[in-house]
Amino acid sequence: MEISLKADGKEHRIAVDPRTTLLDALREHLGIYGAKKGCDHGQCGACTILLDGKRVNSCLALAVAHDGAEIITAEGLAADGELHAMQRSFIEHDAFQCGYCTPGQIVSAVGMLAEAEAGWPSHVTRDVSAEETRLTDDEIRERMSGNLCRCGAYANIVSAVREAAEGGAFR
Repeated sequence: MEISLKADGKEHRIAVDPRTTLLDALREHLGIYGAKKGCDHGQCGACTILLDGKRVNSCLALAVAHDGAEIITAEGLAADGELHAMQRSFIEHDAFQCGYCTPGQIVSAVGMLAEAEAGWPSHVTRDVSAEETRLTDDEIRERMSGNLCRCGAYANIVSAVREAAEGGAFR
């Protein structure tokens, strides 16, 4: 089937088998390699992308179901040669070790901050009626719990996300 995707700001028209996931379409058809195939079962978050502005495990989404969609990957967060604030924060806080999960962690963090800014509560949100979500370390951990780091860089990831959130890195 022929579909079109807008990935990291560029329009693409590709022919894919109906069983092709967005992850495989990005990696095998478009040459965008930031989203990683970790578990291929939606359990690790290494493949996280923003799909029409929402966090998605791209290994679980069929490409044909998202014809015309807009996708942002870790590569697409940077603009005009400048790293996104979340990318800079991950570097400053040394929020990675092997780096395999890092693109998914960063994209997920950007999406998570947008969700928090929109007022979406999490399982640990104390006051769901509050006008503003306070991103405590517990909130960040809960909201990022779908992204696993086998190296255990969680303390630095939480610090990086917190600093980026305090700096207004919601986009």
